[in-house]
Amino acid sequence: MSPTEQTTTMDAWRVVRPGPLDSSPLVRSRVRAPAPAAGEVLVSVLACGVCRTDLHVTMGDLPVHRSPVIPGHEIVGTVMRCGDGASRFEVGERIGIAWLRHTCGVCRFCRSGRENLCPQARFTGYQLDGGYAEYTLVDARFALPLTEDGPDPALAPLLCAGLIGYRALRLAGDGERLGLYGFGAAAHLVAQVARHQGRRVFAFTRAGDDAAQRFARTLGAEWAGDSTGPAPEPLDAAILFAPVGDLVPLALRAVDRGGVVVCAGIHMSPIPSFPYEILWNERVLRSVANLTRRDGLEFLRLAAEIPLHTEVHPYPLAEADRALEDLRHGRVTGAAVLDVADLRAASR
Repeated sequence: MSPTEQTTTMDAWRVVRPGPLDSSPLVRSRVRAPAPAAGEVLVSVLACGVCRTDLHVTMGDLPVHRSPVIPGHEIVGTVMRCGDGASRFEVGERIGIAWLRHTCGVCRFCRSGRENLCPQARFTGYQLDGGYAEYTLVDARFALPLTEDGPDPALAPLLCAGLIGYRALRLAGDGERLGLYGFGAAAHLVAQVARHQGRRVFAFTRAGDDAAQRFARTLGAEWAGDSTGPAPEPLDAAILFAPVGDLVPLALRAVDRGGVVVCAGIHMSPIPSFPYEILWNERVLRSVANLTRRDGLEFLRLAAEIPLHTEVHPYPLAEADRALEDLRHGRVTGAAVLDVADLRAASR
């Protein structure tokens, strides 16, 4: 392939018709590479995390806003070209692209620092093409500077698993005893932040998932066990990363009086009815919606300060479908990441 062809077309995975993974909703093809408009930068993708939200987009669990769409919203890349007026970054600079990709900037949520709730918000890999490709675009105002050292795949999970986990942890309050339901990409980062803050961590996993429980203990969890069983002691807060509605009443029963339960996913199976008595005594049940650019800047600084260790399982871009399948079946410990730089190295 000639250099000219490489910059005008690209390898990409697109969700063409959302549905079960065995119906092949994710299709790999050669498509035209995007060109930056005013205010945008063209990014050469180096790595892209594989998030459970990508799975929900691919399987049709979320309403379709764009078809076809390139999924992926944990993107590490280098600036390749700048559109008119996009002077925030230099060509060759490494940046990150997260879930939030556009807001109106004028609604009451944007004006009060809650741009994550903007009704006009648009999101990477959902309404706008994401990082399961060689190149992508981003409004320069919504890109995050990446000054941290470390390989590209290790930084990718920070841009959603880390960011959403960080926001969920803040909304969970300052309680000492923290329960994490589902110990995947987000929880393995949140556990490290919580331990850095002096909290006690309790990890709740699928029954019999000994590997996840061992992994949780290596990251400082003092207890790890079955998510459908009781907590070893009352918790001050619980964060649900597993998108399983049945866990909500169990988490409410696990938290002490005044405790907080945070649902951290964009999608969750139906929550069953539960008696008021497990919500009473000023327990709080709340959700986390998206993130803000301020969250991104704060968390990336904290991640470098700790510093956070990301447990990464790399996949070549050509195996994005296998990565989603492994994620769906719980075969990934830590975070799955597409190593897109490997594709270019192989083509040279």
